[in-house]
Amino acid sequence: MITIKSDHEIELMRKAGEIVGNTHKYLKQYIRPGITTKELNDLAEEFILKSGATPSFKNLYGFPGAICISINEEVVHGIPSSRKLKNGDIVKLDIGACYQGYHGDSAWSYPVGKVSSEVSRLLEQTEEALYHGLNAVHAGAHLGDIGYAIEEYANKHHLGVVKELVGHGIGTQVHEEPDVPNYGEAGTGIVLKEGMTIAIEPMLNLGTATVYMLDDDWTIVTGDDKASAHFEHTILVTKDGYEILTKR
Repeated sequence: MITIKSDHEIELMRKAGEIVGNTHKYLKQYIRPGITTKELNDLAEEFILKSGATPSFKNLYGFPGAICISINEEVVHGIPSSRKLKNGDIVKLDIGACYQGYHGDSAWSYPVGKVSSEVSRLLEQTEEALYHGLNAVHAGAHLGDIGYAIEEYANKHHLGVVKELVGHGIGTQVHEEPDVPNYGEAGTGIVLKEGMTIAIEPMLNLGTATVYMLDDDWTIVTGDDKASAHFEHTILVTKDGYEILTKR
C-alpha cells in the first residue's frame, strides 16, 4: 500500500533524513586509502546512535552491517569487513537511519584518493542522473517519468542501467510501495501525490548492465567487473516538485 504522510510523519522523516545526511558528511573525512570498511561501518553506527537514531539496515533481512559499503565493481549491499580502501577505488556508502519509527535512506559514491578520468566521469554522470530523476517529480507526474529521465540520460552517456535493483517507497519501513525503477516510459505508472515519500537511486555501470550476486548472498557485482556508481536521496513529493529529506 502506498501511504501519504501526515505533517507529523514528514517532520519525523525530515529528522531521520537529516541524520543520514549528517552521517555522510561525518564519514567523508575518513574516506582515504588504508581505512577498512569495518572501521567506516563502526564510525557510522556510533554517529547514528549518538544522533538519537538507529541504523536502519542492521539486521534488516539479516544484513550483518550497520551500513552497506560497496567498492568498485560492487554495485550494492557490500558487507563491511577488514578490506582496506586503496587509492583509485570508488566506495559506495548506503546509509539508513530510523528516528522514532521513521526511516531516511541515502547512498553516495566517493572517490578514494585519485581516480581515473573514466571513473570520475562515471561518478559525475551517475549523480547527474539522480537529479534528472528528481527533476521529473511533482504531484501529478507519473512514476514512469522518473525512470525515463534517468534511463534517457544514462543511455546518452553509454552507461549500463541496472534493472534488477530499484528505488522504493519509504516511511515506517525502509522498503515500502511503490518500486521506483531507474528505467521506464514517460506517462506510465502510478500518479505521484503530494505527501508521498520515495527513495530514488540510480545504479549505473561503466560497462554491461548485467549484475550477479556473490556467494555471500548479499553483494551484487557487475557482470564484467567494471565499476559501478550509486547515488540516492529520500524525497518528499510536493505540489510543485520535491523536497530532499536526506540533504548532505
